[in-house]
Amino acid sequence: MTLGPAASADELLEELKSLPYKIVYESHRDGNWELMMAGADGADPVNLTRTADVNEICPHVSPDAARVTFLVDEGEGESLVRSGWCMNLDGTDRRLIGEKVRWTCWSPEGARVAYTKQEEDGFSYADGTTIGLFFFDPATGTHAQHPNEAIRHVYNLGWSPDGKWITATVHAGMGYGHTNLAIQADGNGVFDLGLHGCRPDVSPDGTRIAWGETDWTLRVADLDLSGPEPKVSGVRSVVTSEEPMMVYHVDWSPDGKYVAFSRGTHEKRLGRSPAYLGIPGEGWEICVADAAQENRWVAITRDGQSNKEPDWVPQPRAGQ
Repeated sequence: MTLGPAASADELLEELKSLPYKIVYESHRDGNWELMMAGADGADPVNLTRTADVNEICPHVSPDAARVTFLVDEGEGESLVRSGWCMNLDGTDRRLIGEKVRWTCWSPEGARVAYTKQEEDGFSYADGTTIGLFFFDPATGTHAQHPNEAIRHVYNLGWSPDGKWITATVHAGMGYGHTNLAIQADGNGVFDLGLHGCRPDVSPDGTRIAWGETDWTLRVADLDLSGPEPKVSGVRSVVTSEEPMMVYHVDWSPDGKYVAFSRGTHEKRLGRSPAYLGIPGEGWEICVADAAQENRWVAITRDGQSNKEPDWVPQPRAGQ
């Protein structure tokens, strides 16, 4: 078990044991990607997919904690096809969203799934090889394109709790180099958040944003979504890691007190870092950090099975 230097393992793990939440993540087991779910302290891991011949990655749980979207990789090399799927959190009622889907996220009321499409015919592991932004309605099975048809090369989608904004990283698209954006969910506006790095995630109350500033640093900042343009202030560090241990894939807990993230070495596979989707990383683990302190974190998985892309399971609302 690995622990950030500012906390005791017993203290932090006891906090996590008391949480009513779970975490879903991808894990590479016996040469196959599966979706796993465990307690906030890593206890009682369960395989949600159990498919020996299909690779499931990048889970995102619906706001009512009933369903999960994910990506499926089939084939190899440039002939590999990545598609988007959703299913009940217990693995039943598996449905195709679409082929050549690259990223997904749920709207805050759970009525829509936002996604991007693969830009080129041939597959690439690069995060930003996407074109367009689209919406899928799970109830009707229908699709619609975002009003701004110029959206290009965005990845790591997230939807703000007020439903007004979709956050994403852009890489060499729409006149941007590499930065984090706020896109109007139902309008044409695109705004640069001015945050260096990638993979932003908005807190459940919409007042903070977390992201990876570098391969070695996770940051948090205050976020103001009340005006016509989002504003960011008060940047501070949550986790700082030393090379070669990278920190990635940050995700807020439902109560906003913790962030889950992936941590592992930079060793490349298939010419890519394990930080990329679908790239195994031996020794990578899921970790949880105190969002209010710097370097108070603990690894909650300990099997080194390429455990990445954590997503917290929300608490269902009353009556659900």
